[in-house]
Amino acid sequence: MSQVNLLPPELRARQKTKQQTTLIIGAGVALLVVLLGYWFLQGQKLSDVNDEVAAQNLTNSQLQSQIDQLQEFQTLQEEAASQEALLAGAFAGEVSFSQMLMDVSRTIPSDAYLSSFNAALIAPVVGAAPTTTSGFVGSFTAGGAADGFESLASWLTRLESVKGWVNPWLSSATETGQNTGLYSFASGVDLSEDALTPRGREGEPSGG
Repeated sequence: MSQVNLLPPELRARQKTKQQTTLIIGAGVALLVVLLGYWFLQGQKLSDVNDEVAAQNLTNSQLQSQIDQLQEFQTLQEEAASQEALLAGAFAGEVSFSQMLMDVSRTIPSDAYLSSFNAALIAPVVGAAPTTTSGFVGSFTAGGAADGFESLASWLTRLESVKGWVNPWLSSATETGQNTGLYSFASGVDLSEDALTPRGREGEPSGG
């Protein structure tokens, strides 16, 4: 059995328009809900990103603080190394004069004495190329009097027995008076690198 719509055409058109309007509004509301949901999700992601950026900035700040503290220690270490280098340079080529005088007192024969003593060192130039290959770091000269040539020979032999003392020499020997057997003399010895103190050897330029 067929159905017959007895509504007037104007009313049917109005209902159809109303239905279309309702559908359009519903679609608009649905689209708005979707957009609001998308905006909320994007806002949530942006908030998470901002939190991560803030956390990373805090970590970077802490790391920078640690780096600054370590840099302070690095600076102190460099300053300490510089001071050590200066100290080593200050002691380069050092010879102990007190030890030298003690060695002189032990080597001088009992029948001889010294009336003069003079020591001279070759000042090393730290960091510079060596200008000599002699290996000497200085020398000393001494003058005095001895009872006979045997005493003088003993003096020269004893000089060479001391570590770091090389090439002993006697530049003059003159008898005081006639047939007295007492000779005034002038002598000396070169100082090798073995005469340096331990810190003098550590601070000495290579090959100097």
